Order: sequence, then C-alpha cells, then structure tokens
Amino acid sequence: MTVEGTAQRKNTRGSSKRTTAAKATSAKKASPAKARNSGRPEQAEQDQLVQLLTPEGKRVEHPDYSIDLSPDELRGLYRDMVLTRKFDAEATTLQRQGELGLWASLLGQEAAQIGSGRALRDDDYVFPTYREHGVAWCRGVDPTNLLGMFRGVNHGGWDPSTNNFHLYTIVIGSQTLHATGYAMGVQKDGADSAVIAYFGDGASSQGDVAESFTFSAVYNAPVVFFCQNNQWAISEPTEKQTRVPLYQRARGYGFPGVRVDGNDVLACLAVTRTALERARTGQGPMLIEAFTYRMGAHTTSDDPTKYRADEERAAWEAKDPILRLRTYLEAEGIVDEAYLASIDEEREALGKRVRDAVRAMPDPDDMAIFENVYADGHALVDEERAQFAAYQASFVDADAAEGN
Repeated sequence: MTVEGTAQRKNTRGSSKRTTAAKATSAKKASPAKARNSGRPEQAEQDQLVQLLTPEGKRVEHPDYSIDLSPDELRGLYRDMVLTRKFDAEATTLQRQGELGLWASLLGQEAAQIGSGRALRDDDYVFPTYREHGVAWCRGVDPTNLLGMFRGVNHGGWDPSTNNFHLYTIVIGSQTLHATGYAMGVQKDGADSAVIAYFGDGASSQGDVAESFTFSAVYNAPVVFFCQNNQWAISEPTEKQTRVPLYQRARGYGFPGVRVDGNDVLACLAVTRTALERARTGQGPMLIEAFTYRMGAHTTSDDPTKYRADEERAAWEAKDPILRLRTYLEAEGIVDEAYLASIDEEREALGKRVRDAVRAMPDPDDMAIFENVYADGHALVDEERAQFAAYQASFVDADAAEGN
C-alpha cells in the first residue's frame, strides 16, 4: 500500500471518529425532554387513562368511573384548587424571602390532591408525604400550621387525631408502611373506615413501598395507595424508576391498579371514591397512579432547568387543572363573573393571612438542633454546640463593633 493510501485511510478513520464525536456532542445538546424518551417502551402515556374532563374543559364519560356532582360541589372543587395554589405560591415566595427554610411546591398537582382529598370521609385516615398541602386543606388543617415545620419552629403543628391527617413524612416512602399497619389495625377493630397513603413516582422505587404492597395484599388491608406521578423524582425521569406504567405494578402484588388523569379533578375524585369504597367493604388495597406534572421545582433548593426542557413544561401548562375546570364551569353557566371575583378576593385574603402568620412566628432556636440527639449527651455534640455558639456570637460582636 502506498504512503498516500495509508494516509488517506487514516484520514477516513479520523473523519469517521470526528463524525461519531460530533453526533455524541449533538446528542448531549439535545433537550432533556427528547433525550429522556430514548429507550422508552412504545406505550402511550394515555394508556388506560381515566379521564372525565379533557384538557380543553370538555366533559366526557368513562365506562367504569362516573360522577354526578351538584353545582355547589363543582364550585367547591374550583375554590379548593384556587386557594390551595395561592397558599402554595405564598409559601414559595416566603421561602425566597428567607422566612422559611425550605418549601416543596404542589404547583400543577392541585387536581390530584383536591380530587382525592374530597373523596375521603371524616373517619378515613391520611398518611401524607411533605407535598400534600391540598389534601391537608381538604382535611381542615390550617395552612399556617403547615409552615411552622418549614420555618423550624415546630415538628408539624397539628394534632393528627383531630383531622385524621398524619404529620408530614420527609423520609421517602416510609409512610406507606405506616398506612398499611394502621389499615391492618382498622381491619382488626372492625371499623369500616379506609386509609390512604400518598407518595410520588420516585418513592415507588423504595423498598418500604414494595413491603407495604406485599403486606397490604396478603392481609387484605383497607388501604389505598395514591401515587402522584409528577414525572420527575427530583432530577430523575419516570423511565429511570420503571419500565412499565406505575399502576401496573399492583398486578404483581395481587391487587388492582388504575391510572387516572392527575390534572382532572373530577376523575381523581371518582377513582379515589371507588378505591376507598373497595377498601371499606373488605375488597383490599388498590393503587392509583395520578398521572400529573410537577410544574415547579422539587423543592426550593432545586433547579429544574438543569434537567428538563422548557418545551416539556409548556406542554403540561396546556393541561392546567384549574383552567380546564374553570372552562367547563363557565361553559355550563355554573359560575359567573361575580362568583369568580369573590374567589379572587378570598384568594388575596388568604395570601395576606399566610404572610402575616409566618412573619409573626418566632425565629427558630438556633441551638435546638443539638438537643435530644443522645439521651445521655455526647462529647462530639457538645463540641459542635460550642463551636456553633461561638460562630453565632461572632455576628453579634461584629454588629457591636460596627455600632461603635
């Protein structure tokens, strides 16, 4: 082979490598939404989706789930979602202003929470995660009580037995075991109430959730597992959690699962009512996958722009749960301008009440984090406490020096 031929072959290989590298670089620059769909099963996201209200606000029927609500009940669902969103927005702003240490927004998930929350009876019991602000609203928990924990001045702020609404659970997935155990107790007591456990798509990968599915199925516990699939477990998309739709996981444990349009408050209400009634009548557990979307960040410490595309969020904005219900109510003449104006006034009044309540709360005790770590004390904790106290005192000394 000639020198020229060898050189030409090397150049060809080099060109091929550069082309491959260019393709790889191009793939890396692809939008997160497009990149995360690669390798996904050819199974439409609408697979077996229960829907009673389309994104355009059109009422449709479903063969297995139906609902007939009065105008007052429909207006109430709209009010619940609007006020819950306002509360959530105020809490996010307060965190940005330094009034709260952290906040987990429910933006976009109002229908899933209000629909399922309004399906509950007073004697049912709820085990939430840390994002179920809408369910808390439905259970009569004062919104300002939710904020004390995120400000660091209490460990929950409400009595779980008063509203049958457990304290928020930060540990991912553990509340499903608590719910299963509680449901087994309800069963042994002979009560006809039901239990519902909320968790997210990311939590579905936790061992605690798998164990709760096993126990609830074997003991036929009266529990409903309500998974809000908001598409992102912090920064991991759903296909990193499962290769099949989440609701189908229930089949492997021996109980039914259903996927509902999580942005359709009517469908969420209808499906949850059915699941709770199954549980109350001794038919065992059921898994509901509310197919929805987290419009905001996972928490205020997260930046979703680093892992998901703006186009994806825009597509879900068109499915807004509040807008679709309002469109339907207006088209049917169930609400008028006077009613909508009254809700706007109530919304602003709630925002002011939340702001005033948080700013009236005491500052957290800086040294409280060192208390109750060890029953008998610990030398390392004592050392850390002293160091932190000295650090805090340095600011006081600096302010005093500036004053002089």
